[in-house]
Amino acid sequence: MKLMIVGASGTLGRAVVKHLAHSHELIKVAKTQGDYQVDITSEESIKALFEKVGRVDGIISVTGNLHFSEISEMTGQGFNIGLNDKLLGQVNLALIGQNYLNEGGSITLTSGIVSQQPIKGGTNASTVNAALEGFVKSAAIELKNGQRINAISPSVVTESLDVYGPFFPGYEPVSAQRVAMAFQKSIEGGLTGQTFNVW
Repeated sequence: MKLMIVGASGTLGRAVVKHLAHSHELIKVAKTQGDYQVDITSEESIKALFEKVGRVDGIISVTGNLHFSEISEMTGQGFNIGLNDKLLGQVNLALIGQNYLNEGGSITLTSGIVSQQPIKGGTNASTVNAALEGFVKSAAIELKNGQRINAISPSVVTESLDVYGPFFPGYEPVSAQRVAMAFQKSIEGGLTGQTFNVW
């Protein structure tokens, strides 16, 4: 299958690329690296990306910025970071991408464990991830031509513990390779409207 991976240069993105490269044609996309570049906060940039790439069998998103702050210090401007980037960025990848997705193709987005298990300072992340999972559940009943959509919800990954570990006290980390396997399940399986928890 011809698969587009948005966020291919990140920790999870690299693991997904490595895991799927042996059996699929991969198009690696990132903000400044990869085969193509995209700014997911811009609908125009997303449309331009798909016009260049053309039709695909799968769209994988492992990208999106969030804002971490204690609720007492949170501002609307800070909160909008996650809404405009990880939430609307991935939603727009799906909304625009469905028009370039082959019959029976799949879209896989990335949420995260804090949608169900909040952390201190993670209100923006919890809100965004829960909204993404709601979007996936609803969009699945409306996609046409056998298209499917799922989300992957990982815990903190082992490879990122040096950066994010302090935010997740007592959480069991998972390997990026294990998360990559969930993406394979979404792409090659038959389920839709699901959130695959990797905890």
